[in-house]
Amino acid sequence: MLATLASVLLAVGWLVFPAAVTARADDPVELSRDGQITDRVGALGDRAGQVEDALDRLYDEQRVQLFVVYVRDFSGRSGQTWSDETADRNGLGQDDVLLSVATHDRQYAYSVDADARLTDDRLRDVAGTAIEPALRENDWAGAAIGAADGYASALAGRPVTAPAITPGPADPGTGGSDATGARDFNLPVAVVAGVGAVGVYAYARRKRRTTTRTTPAATGWGRTAEAGGAPEPPTPLPELDAQAKEVLVDTDDAVRTSEEELGFATAQFGEEAAKPFTAAVARAKDELTQSFRLRQQLDDAFPEDDATRRRMLEEILRRCATANEGLDTVSEDFDRLRALERTAPEALATVDATHRDLTGRVAAAESGVAGLRERYGESAAAPVAADVEQAEDRLVFAGSAVEQARTAVEGGENSRAAVYIRGAEGAVGQAATLLDSVDRRAAELGEAAGKLPAALTETETDLADAGGLLEGTAEGASTADLRGRIARAEAVLADVRGAMAAGPYDPIDALRRVEEADAALDEALAGARDQERGEAKARSLLDQAMLTARSAIGAAADYITTNRGAVGSQARTRLAEAQRRWERARELSATDAQGALAEAQQADALAGQAMALAEQDVRGFRSPQGPGGMGGGGALR
Repeated sequence: MLATLASVLLAVGWLVFPAAVTARADDPVELSRDGQITDRVGALGDRAGQVEDALDRLYDEQRVQLFVVYVRDFSGRSGQTWSDETADRNGLGQDDVLLSVATHDRQYAYSVDADARLTDDRLRDVAGTAIEPALRENDWAGAAIGAADGYASALAGRPVTAPAITPGPADPGTGGSDATGARDFNLPVAVVAGVGAVGVYAYARRKRRTTTRTTPAATGWGRTAEAGGAPEPPTPLPELDAQAKEVLVDTDDAVRTSEEELGFATAQFGEEAAKPFTAAVARAKDELTQSFRLRQQLDDAFPEDDATRRRMLEEILRRCATANEGLDTVSEDFDRLRALERTAPEALATVDATHRDLTGRVAAAESGVAGLRERYGESAAAPVAADVEQAEDRLVFAGSAVEQARTAVEGGENSRAAVYIRGAEGAVGQAATLLDSVDRRAAELGEAAGKLPAALTETETDLADAGGLLEGTAEGASTADLRGRIARAEAVLADVRGAMAAGPYDPIDALRRVEEADAALDEALAGARDQERGEAKARSLLDQAMLTARSAIGAAADYITTNRGAVGSQARTRLAEAQRRWERARELSATDAQGALAEAQQADALAGQAMALAEQDVRGFRSPQGPGGMGGGGALR
């Protein structure tokens, strides 16, 4: 029985605590998956829509994405270091800009690729003219709007103008940490404002980033500073020294308290369930030990120069923050376990009912996949072909966990039951996502098959128009590009019609190919059609593009959700941007079909990139003997 419990708890740990191992490397924030705004302190309030409009204007005009993030502070780092590491973590590229604002510490920074079109002079112009004036008046939304409009003007060669100022709250989000907010955490840790974590991974990323990022902005502002003036000076050494001493004491208290709480947690939930917290305490003690060694060097009889002293004090702050944040990592899961302990019988009944319902859906899902293969072919069913088997694996694990939890509840061991229930909840949640994907895929394939005949007819019409345009081209004018587009469209039509006649085929892939070929033709014909005709044509293509993009986004989202323990930030960033583009296409569809079509096509491409990156991450992460029989990549918090 003990061996069985240990094996199940290992799998439960995989489901519940996958992030604990990497928490030290994740100090820079992960940007929002819902768009280009990450507001951890509620700085924007009801003006988020105005900022989104400004970000969209910048992209529509210059194809530059501005990401803005609002936090309470930069965790004791320079704004530039924090921003560069956040940009690296989220995979931002040459056409991306990150604007970071620490509302409580009144600092900001921007991060731009060294090869970007925005030069240092342009960046400084926008900072001094359009960003800092808004920040001095606590106009948090105005700073982002000013940045977006300012970058658009700078890239277009227009003068950068100051934004209209709407003063806001001086310190939004006061009272909670910028990363997690206030928590009722029963394993206490000191929360120290103004310090941050730097692990080995983050340090390596920072080193690479400094070779590819451009000159930093001014990183502080104040009401007495002049526009475009010098940045605020660094923290004086005596103040930094006092802060380091205070942080050391607080962190030492936190580690001692957490060691005591670890004993209670181990007795309550068992050694296996407490392993993530045990590891967090061990790492925190190591960081604290290194911090005390640095403090001892600073206090010995051999004084350091000011630069060395500052470096050592900053390292103490970083290490202490790493210790605190490492302990904080596992708090939510232990809170959840304690809640489950109090409501174990009710929670068990809920997860058991869900498990039985999903088990009953497996046979129908298997038939559904078989039907997709028979009707549409293997390639059409491929995105969900393995989902049913993976769902079964998770349901087998969940069933075992439910039975163990039932035994524990009947024996009055609610703490033990909570561990099994937590694991079962994660497994059934994944199973539901996997089974739902089969039904969604079938609906999308059917919808695509219904749209394909009209798409073929539309492309044939465009081919005829293109042929007429070719005949009317003046002698001596180049026609190579138009001929190439015509040839490609003809080949796509022939290939798709051949596949339709030969037997099962993938209508989503076929629709995507026809839509891409037709869009290329339409681009060539744009100069020969009036705007009204072009808008009508774009509208006819839009439904097809929206469907193919929606399908690609859904497949990538399901894959990342059910393999989230292995998927890194690049795939998630591409998916978030694909979702944003698709939503933007939907918003534009009523008034600007051509703009909506471009957004939908970009969403489709980004979703494909997200899927490819996620699959690459999982291949690199997965081992032949993953815990719980789940192949190693199916972790879900």
